[in-house]
Amino acid sequence: MRLIYLVILTLLISVTPILAQEESIADTFTDIENLQFTPIEQNGDSIQAEGLEFTEIPAETDEPKESGSEPTPTTRKAKETSSSLWSIFLAGLLGGFAAFLMPCIFPMLPLTISYFTKAAENKGRAIGRSLVYGISIVVIYVVLGLLVTVLFGADALNALSTNGIFNFAFFLLLLVFATSFLGAFEITLPASWVNKMDAKSEKSGWMGIFFMAATLALVSFSCTGPIIGTLLVEAASTGTLLAPAIGMFGFAVALAIPFVLFSMFPSWMKSLPRSGGWLNMVKVVLGFLELALALKFLSNVDLAYHWDWFDREVFLSLWIVIFGLLGLYLLGKLRFSHDSDNSVISIPRLSFAIMTLSFTIYMIPGLWGAPLKAISAFFPPQTTQDFDLYTNSISSAGIPLDQKSKRKYSDIFHAPLNLNAFFDYEEGLAYAKEVNKPVLIDFTGHACVNCRKMESTVWPEKEVLRRLQNDYVLIQLYVDDKTELPSNEQRVSSFSGKKIKTIGNKWSDFQASRFNSNSQPYYVLLDHDGEMLNEPRGADYDPESFADFLDEGKVRFEEKKLTLVQ
Repeated sequence: MRLIYLVILTLLISVTPILAQEESIADTFTDIENLQFTPIEQNGDSIQAEGLEFTEIPAETDEPKESGSEPTPTTRKAKETSSSLWSIFLAGLLGGFAAFLMPCIFPMLPLTISYFTKAAENKGRAIGRSLVYGISIVVIYVVLGLLVTVLFGADALNALSTNGIFNFAFFLLLLVFATSFLGAFEITLPASWVNKMDAKSEKSGWMGIFFMAATLALVSFSCTGPIIGTLLVEAASTGTLLAPAIGMFGFAVALAIPFVLFSMFPSWMKSLPRSGGWLNMVKVVLGFLELALALKFLSNVDLAYHWDWFDREVFLSLWIVIFGLLGLYLLGKLRFSHDSDNSVISIPRLSFAIMTLSFTIYMIPGLWGAPLKAISAFFPPQTTQDFDLYTNSISSAGIPLDQKSKRKYSDIFHAPLNLNAFFDYEEGLAYAKEVNKPVLIDFTGHACVNCRKMESTVWPEKEVLRRLQNDYVLIQLYVDDKTELPSNEQRVSSFSGKKIKTIGNKWSDFQASRFNSNSQPYYVLLDHDGEMLNEPRGADYDPESFADFLDEGKVRFEEKKLTLVQ
């Protein structure tokens, strides 16, 4: 989810100078949004089971230890956490730059800079005041991020990523934010708060400047609130304790930088575009994008609880409509209450409208099963497609349907590309012994963006698919599924001390206790004794590299068999 957020905000910021320049040339209402989706690679998504904490590895676990080489849990955990925090920081940074372009903040820049420069005796003092102002902005928003952590706590943050109630609440929250950006209403804070902050900002000294920054935060909330809310939702759902504070730090730094820089170099103000209708268009474009992003949270809930209401076709249909309407908006064929009159469509605006509508048309073949590899990671899996011409064209049916139906959990899970997969570890391992093949465990999740990307861009490649079909017994274990286990299978984990109530709890606890990892996708190659054949691997978007990973495991498996025979 955060990947698409990063891409969207980057594109928004990149086209804003063009929009602003266009506004300066003509008195028309203009705005362009580049909606070309470029996938961003990432090592893995963190999909954590509700209530599990991954803080230490006890000496003994529920499962036997491997005698083979084991990955270093500390190193892997550090890399996963670092990657997650960096992505949240970048999302915050881009969100801050987008917020700066909102109608509630951008027009305030010249007034604020003018205050600093006129109130100070010299340029150095003006710069000092602006630095205090910028630092104050950072402090205010970082404290907000820390409050989220304090109020929810580490355990709650871990549960947010897959909790159905929270995901549905996030969907509704983003829906409200989108409606606000589209102009239906404004999200504002009580006027008394703003008046109190404004009164205190009139004090002299550093505290007065701090309250000026607080006033900015309160006054601009109608514009920044939806961006902040989206960022905090995404940060909290990663389950990383410091993520909300790191996200707010990135947001505040991006918001403060312009005020500090223009205070240092006031002459730069002459190059800024004047305020105008293009600022409102930025809000509206973000409203459309917030609406599209909200659907991902609804999809997560639908998949985890097997409602089967929100399959791939429904998701695609909604995105096609949303981005089609956005394209019409950029062409001036659709207007909202706060929009300016627009009688002329400029070449840059037309160009971005063409890209938006082209993206819309690109999605249409997906209704018949086209993989749409550039954006497939954000959609429900291909297996939810009712009418799929693509999968049957590249893979066989694997095994007869009557045999598949006898497998455990086969009524709720379906393997991608018609692969011959199991969804229970013990059952899959027993079958691997029967057919004398090594095991590929795929720790995956319904809400795992990178899992979908691997299944749609790497697994269909000819050399990888052949190995998956012929060389391994695939076992897919969903760590975020909410299907309740039979009462006789429910237990208390000796690893986390939490009750294992759902299928997701079971496999997430298994992954953490057995392999010292809690990220997805996570691929483990095992022999018939459950011993690892090589180092497990996360997301690897190079088909050749992933094929080599599978070949290495197969060679080790054959060597072990040869040793046993001798």
